[in-house]
Amino acid sequence: MKIKSALFMFLITITTVLAGCEPLLVLDPKGPQAERQARDILLSIGIMSFIVIIVFAILIYVLIKYRASKQSPDYEPPHIEGNPWVEAICVGIPVLIVAYFSFVSVQSNYIVEATPKGYEDKEPLVIYASSSDWKWHFSYPEEDIETVNYLYIPTDRPLEFKLYSHGSITSFWIPQLGGQKYAMSDMVTTLHLAADEKGEMWGRNANFSGKGFAENMFNVTAMSQKEFDEWVDEVKETADPLTEEKFDELLEPGHLGQMTFTGTHLEFSPAPEHGHGSSESDSEETHEGHTEDMKMDEEDSEHSGH
Repeated sequence: MKIKSALFMFLITITTVLAGCEPLLVLDPKGPQAERQARDILLSIGIMSFIVIIVFAILIYVLIKYRASKQSPDYEPPHIEGNPWVEAICVGIPVLIVAYFSFVSVQSNYIVEATPKGYEDKEPLVIYASSSDWKWHFSYPEEDIETVNYLYIPTDRPLEFKLYSHGSITSFWIPQLGGQKYAMSDMVTTLHLAADEKGEMWGRNANFSGKGFAENMFNVTAMSQKEFDEWVDEVKETADPLTEEKFDELLEPGHLGQMTFTGTHLEFSPAPEHGHGSSESDSEETHEGHTEDMKMDEEDSEHSGH
């Protein structure tokens, strides 16, 4: 009776404590990419929980059934070979589980890396999200505005984030919209997201980047396209222009509050969109230079011959 009462009180305590916990952001998706990832997480939890329950059930059964023996203390069991069926089950089932998880993971990777499902025919909003120690800069080239440490986005429209860093490698992550992706100093990576619902969210740098990493976060507000357009108009009327001198100040290590500017730093400090290696124009210049060198060598050879 005492055991049952203790077990009952334990369950009540666990239920009460868990009831006060906030839901995990990754399991509270606000967009199609995050919804796909949340579904994969729940699928993984479900399969692994089933496996754990089965294993513990077998363990309890074995401990109870074979907890004692009537054999004499000096009894030695006969030598037996392994059972092929048991070995096939012990090896085959984990292989099938891993194969299934691999298939789901690869399929999901292709889905979340592409334009969100249902948004293929809509014009994306391009936002350059760049990081510095320890802040985020959001440039809206089409709207010609820039924000620091906060992000306004329209709902029901694809978002195309161009990620890079002005210093150490960081990771751009809005848990309720999708997974994280790295921002590096020598190239631009692209992250496709979309917001289905209005509301307040938060994002952060998910990659350790120094002593200010813990506070390297930003606010995200999803609103209707009409509200977004009104906000853009308001910024153009009230915000100060972003100058090169001011931007150099913003890049200094430290924490800042939310800031808004007209214009973007892309005008005087463009993103490294050439990626790894040289761009096409650089290749052409290199080729032209190589051609000129060859011509000069030929002329020198002719003069030497004379």
